Amino acid sequence: MSEAIPLSAEDRAILELEGPTVAGHTCKVVQVGGPGLGVDAVRERIAERIDREPLLRYRLGESGAAPAWVPDPEFAVERHIVAAEGEAGADPARLAAELFEQRLDRDRPLWRIDVAPLATGGTALIWRRHHALADGTTAMRLARQLLWDEEPSEGQPGPQPGRTSPHRPTRAQAEDHDRRRDHLGAFLRREFADSLRPSPFDGEIGARRTIAFTSLPFAPLHDAAKEICGATVNDAVLAVVAGAVRRWVEHHHGALGAVRFRVPVSLHHEGDDAGNRDSFFTLPVHLDEPDPIARLRAIHAASAERKTDHDAERIESLLGSLESHAPPLAGLAKRLEESPRSFALCVSNVPGPRRALAMLGTPVRSLHSVAEVGQRHGLRVAVVSYAGDLGFGLCADPAIADDLEAMAAGIEAEAEVFLRAARS
Repeated sequence: MSEAIPLSAEDRAILELEGPTVAGHTCKVVQVGGPGLGVDAVRERIAERIDREPLLRYRLGESGAAPAWVPDPEFAVERHIVAAEGEAGADPARLAAELFEQRLDRDRPLWRIDVAPLATGGTALIWRRHHALADGTTAMRLARQLLWDEEPSEGQPGPQPGRTSPHRPTRAQAEDHDRRRDHLGAFLRREFADSLRPSPFDGEIGARRTIAFTSLPFAPLHDAAKEICGATVNDAVLAVVAGAVRRWVEHHHGALGAVRFRVPVSLHHEGDDAGNRDSFFTLPVHLDEPDPIARLRAIHAASAERKTDHDAERIESLLGSLESHAPPLAGLAKRLEESPRSFALCVSNVPGPRRALAMLGTPVRSLHSVAEVGQRHGLRVAVVSYAGDLGFGLCADPAIADDLEAMAAGIEAEAEVFLRAARS
């Protein structure tokens, strides 16, 4: 591989969201037990497998006048896997927050792993990547290819970059005209309507970050949501976050009515090689509803409607059409959808490994995701499943949303409400 690879429309859109105080990172925080892993061992593992994901050797550059991924002729694994600075026994959340305040070197491929020994024994790997390089689904593939002890499926290398994946037709393309018109009207009302309430996380974003982690057991939460109202575990994730936000808002701001959550939806399909291939839908969350069960029911109903009508696919199709045929309107639509009145909080949930894993013979104790905040969106929640747990990563500008540990505790408390309700 030696040719430049043009950035996709999704990659370019992510780069445009950067600013002086927003870096555009995503991150996986892996904690392994045992005697811990040294930097040299991690470097050796990655060096052995880096050819499975060739794009990790590419840096941001240009092809003509357009941004592109170009080969880094000076690529060296040791530049991307480093010993974390600071004292031994670092707190992973604090370390991740400090790293999120920094920028990845644009003269090199946009990823880095900081290796930190923990006071509890074991090691934390803070793996930062620029979101333009990989979304959450792609990041899990990278981890499977490069980190874990088991071989990738059928022992095959990862997909080669530079190929584009065809867009599959959606159900809407096969519907009759009247039904398409009715569904489109409902879709526009749902997805482009402003919230009637201000976002509690709207503000000028600074350079500082704070991060908190918590975990919930997957199966009990899944079963409780299904038992209560036929809801999914994704509905339950949104509901526990909504309850935690409600507790935080009541403490910091008093009562607040409905706000809107953005829910990213992966549009990857098996065998595609896109670094970013996702869309989203939004749904109202009634923070003035005191009953957690009622909030879960409302979230389940709203989410089911959006899935049935394929809102995420419609958004991708609409924005893609505007980009091709009416660029000024595409710019307006993007500004509208990024407004804090369009959504207050983004909550992503990515499936991870179902069974316990090891790296270099050392058990992986936990896995958490962290995603960067956005302009005028001072809080972000990322969730990833691993070996029977759901790991929640909360990232915020502390000037807008402080005390994330209390919000993480609120997630645990809200989940316990559902577990008690299901038991009774």
